[in-house]
Amino acid sequence: MRLFVYSMRDFDELPCFERLAEDRGFEFDWTSEPPSLDDVGLVEGHDAVSVITTPLDRELLGQWAEAGVRGVATRSIGFDHIDLGAAADYGIRCVHAAYPPEGVADYAIMLMLMVMRKARLVLSLASVQDYGLEGKIGGDISRSTVGIVGTGRIGRTVARHLSGFGCELLAYDPYPSPELDGIATYVSLDELLERSDAITLHAPANEANHHMIGAPQLARMREGAILVNCARGALVDQQALIDALESGHLGGAGLDTLEGEIELCYYDRSRDIVADRDRAVLESFPNVVVSPHMAFYTAVDVHEMCRCNVDGLLAIEHDEDTPLEVRA
Repeated sequence: MRLFVYSMRDFDELPCFERLAEDRGFEFDWTSEPPSLDDVGLVEGHDAVSVITTPLDRELLGQWAEAGVRGVATRSIGFDHIDLGAAADYGIRCVHAAYPPEGVADYAIMLMLMVMRKARLVLSLASVQDYGLEGKIGGDISRSTVGIVGTGRIGRTVARHLSGFGCELLAYDPYPSPELDGIATYVSLDELLERSDAITLHAPANEANHHMIGAPQLARMREGAILVNCARGALVDQQALIDALESGHLGGAGLDTLEGEIELCYYDRSRDIVADRDRAVLESFPNVVVSPHMAFYTAVDVHEMCRCNVDGLLAIEHDEDTPLEVRA
């Protein structure tokens, strides 16, 4: 197999691919740039392509198919940025990544604790030598009811880890998991919204889940409750979220992902005028923590994302089935 890797990070991903190439016996080339119609020539002579969360539309996939690409992998669990229907039309098989759920799960809990304990406000004021207590009193997660929306591998891990804090756990998922028997109580989404002091989202981004948390859902949440999203930005209606925060109805939010972030993560935009007003507004609120979609970012998870891409593409190369394959 000859693999071309887009958006390669030479400080963490490149060593992983080098070790995998030596171990698995394949060749690869790479660029730190994202894929575009202007650099289609880079994939000439390659059987497969690896990307991150950059959009792959019908036109680009068609040109890759003409260049001989038969396999595409994304170094992410989510794959909503790939036009899977177009890929199938062109005979391109697609795979995504899987990695241990603990990294994202623990990051979600960290954001929850940061918002509950007003860590952003406390630390920012301490940086200007304000060590007073007024306005900094926080909540106690151990005395809270936490709602988990989506109980796949990450959501179930969040539940198991939160169970150690002693909080009451509610869960919502169209497909309840028996693994959470005795740990969390499955309820309807409406009941979860109404009873929870904190809600954490771990659902996939798809048409059915688009803006699953909008103005009606936010209005159902308890006064002063907090929302955590380490899944996909498309799950939340950002304008409705801003309105709920500005009105004071929502107590805070911990957001590792926002809509419109594809052109931002993972690039240095410190010298640019970023046309993302929702992000700017949310980052201005002292009760909101926004991070640049990096809940996954541990050494273990980075290696597993690269490994999954390689193993999935090698399966395609050998015309084998793989559990990592995704279809329209």
